[in-house]
Amino acid sequence: MRVIGPLAHGIIDYAMVILLVVGPSVAGFRNPKQVMMCYGLAAAHFLLTFITRFPLGVLKSLPFVLHGMVEIVVAILLIILPWLANFSAGVNSRNFFVAIGAIILIIWMLTDFRGKRSGGRASDRGAAAR
Repeated sequence: MRVIGPLAHGIIDYAMVILLVVGPSVAGFRNPKQVMMCYGLAAAHFLLTFITRFPLGVLKSLPFVLHGMVEIVVAILLIILPWLANFSAGVNSRNFFVAIGAIILIIWMLTDFRGKRSGGRASDRGAAAR
């Protein structure tokens, strides 16, 4: 069931950026490389949200559907990142990245990227018709 619309998704995205910035301090990351990964992810997530064609996007150049495609890839990569980047032994950072990946995956599963929830009036369809 797709219950999250574009506006709510945008709010969640900006909240996720904040979480990614403060997360390493709260979770007690000790490795600067993992902290920088988190900050890089926060910057990339902010940029993705900033350029997306939806209510809280600023540049509105990336279709919301593509935003969703990027997020599903990022979610999967975050879940396996501790093992790919060889820091799975660091419990705090491993759990943090896996949890963030799982949260993004759940948000992705609940978001209506195609505008069916709003009766086909997704913001990126209206902008494309102009």
